[in-house]
Amino acid sequence: MQALFETLFDIVYLAGVITLGVLMIRSCRGRRQYLLYGIMAVTLGCGDAFHLVPRAIALCTTGLDSYTALLGIGKLITSITMTAFYVLLYFVWRERYGVKGRRSLTGAVLALAAVRILLCLLPQNQWTSANPPLSWGVLRNIPFTVLGLIVVVLFYRSARDTHDKPFRWLWLTIVLSFGFYIPVVLWSSTVPLVGMLMIPKTCAYVWTVLIGWFAMKQPSPTDA
Repeated sequence: MQALFETLFDIVYLAGVITLGVLMIRSCRGRRQYLLYGIMAVTLGCGDAFHLVPRAIALCTTGLDSYTALLGIGKLITSITMTAFYVLLYFVWRERYGVKGRRSLTGAVLALAAVRILLCLLPQNQWTSANPPLSWGVLRNIPFTVLGLIVVVLFYRSARDTHDKPFRWLWLTIVLSFGFYIPVVLWSSTVPLVGMLMIPKTCAYVWTVLIGWFAMKQPSPTDA
């Protein structure tokens, strides 16, 4: 039952976000914020596929233990693409609200992303091990969490100050995604049931993509 449910859920999720991303890219009509948003959605879906597809195959065949290395490599790729997702989302914020300058903020965002990716690439993570060290799972997620927090604050303040209704809940989708993700990082190795929180985490990301999709059909705060 778990294999069937997870596989169907993952198929719908991956096909949905990638399709929406492609449609946004094709329909952005030169609006850079939606071009970035579409690329962001495709990055999310394609990145997650490196982990979710092997997981679905494992669940439907010989089990997760037989695919430890492949799943670990998939997690590594997903970790990097999720970092790119938040960098793209930061640039969506700049485009949507007409932000100019603020080089120090951009530098901080890019630096956090670079540190996160570097930490993910270090061999100490033991991605292909059946029991990777929790300490490195925590360490590599520190800059990632700070990056997410910055994006949360930026979207919350800008949507509030400009009365941007289409984006008024985007900050909440990010908070929810981290709220479901952090317990998985901390406790899923000792309490496997906690891993189920990845499903509502994924739903939060779908909500993020849908916000951009529906917003594309409405004027943005910087439109004349």
